[in-house]
Amino acid sequence: MTLPLHDPFADKATGALAGAAVGDALGGAAEGNTPEAIQARYGGFIEGIVPPFNADWRNARPIAPYHKGDGHITDDTLMTAALVDVYDTVRDHLDAHAIAAHLVPLLIGDKRWIPELEAEALLLHRIFLAEKWLVARLHYGHVDPREAGVGNIVNCGATMYAAPVGIVNAADPDAAYAEAIDIAGAHQSSYGREAAGVFAAAVAEAMRPGADVDSVLACALRLAKDGTRDAVEAVAEAAARVTDWRGGLAELRRAVAPFDTVGPDYRAPALDARIPSRTKSIEELPVALGMLVAARGDHREAVLGAVNYGRDSDSIAVMAGALAGALGGTAAVPADWIADVSEASRIDVTATGPLIAAAARTVWAADEARAARTAKARNDYGGRP
Repeated sequence: MTLPLHDPFADKATGALAGAAVGDALGGAAEGNTPEAIQARYGGFIEGIVPPFNADWRNARPIAPYHKGDGHITDDTLMTAALVDVYDTVRDHLDAHAIAAHLVPLLIGDKRWIPELEAEALLLHRIFLAEKWLVARLHYGHVDPREAGVGNIVNCGATMYAAPVGIVNAADPDAAYAEAIDIAGAHQSSYGREAAGVFAAAVAEAMRPGADVDSVLACALRLAKDGTRDAVEAVAEAAARVTDWRGGLAELRRAVAPFDTVGPDYRAPALDARIPSRTKSIEELPVALGMLVAARGDHREAVLGAVNYGRDSDSIAVMAGALAGALGGTAAVPADWIADVSEASRIDVTATGPLIAAAARTVWAADEARAARTAKARNDYGGRP
């Protein structure tokens, strides 16, 4: 499908995905560390692209041999791009079976440039163990895709690449939530699956013309269940009191801590970490929404807040960056970050936006045709009583 030369929908989609990618690249260097350690390493707050936290990154633990930092995107963006490719192939709504039929083959059979490995490799060789679960369960285990996520550690793995679901379901958060919940069933269970649904819904709302930070937050609170909702509410309330994230990092961490199972030491998770629960939440989504609130929707500030928060900083920055980018479009994402991350990663981070926008319009056409057939069938009953 040929898109109009100046297409506001494609612009917002590009803002969302490029906004997520630059957040990913900036956040990778800080991942796993505390704000204090980040400031000590970099001589203050991170304000842009920085080198790896450990200069000897090939031997650093526990993330070796990944070259995080220097503007390199991580597995969050690689997985997001792969999901965009699936939408481009299927050209319709996805479900857990589509993940088994299309995403898993990409993970195990498609060589791509992996910036953190500085080489072409299979996506399987870069993704984290919680994502390799998809391959183990669906390709080797032949588990029902709708149930394959049960047993995996409960983390943000299914959430970090769910932005395309929100874009395809732009302006329909309820549909985005339902589709992401279905898709994520192949990957996650419990509050990990719930977060994927809420994030996709928040992106769908952010893609709506006229949306703002308040409407995105209201959408997340309306749809979120159990501990995820409680965590979003607690962090949003704390973020509303923050005038600058530079002085509010500890306050946001205190707000989410009661719902986070990982514990205070990110590198040494608690014994009961990442197990299913109705009262807990992943940390990343509530904090990302909190950064969006604290930054009043400004992309640069929301991403920098997420990066300097530390812990799972790349995924938090992905979510905050996607939401701020969707709200403001491509112009909201710092152009120098887009250029520098694209060059450093050897990947055009703006390329997936028009691709998912074109796929989405095909999906919308199919939706309209289905709705027309349904309306005709119901009218055949004789119309309204």
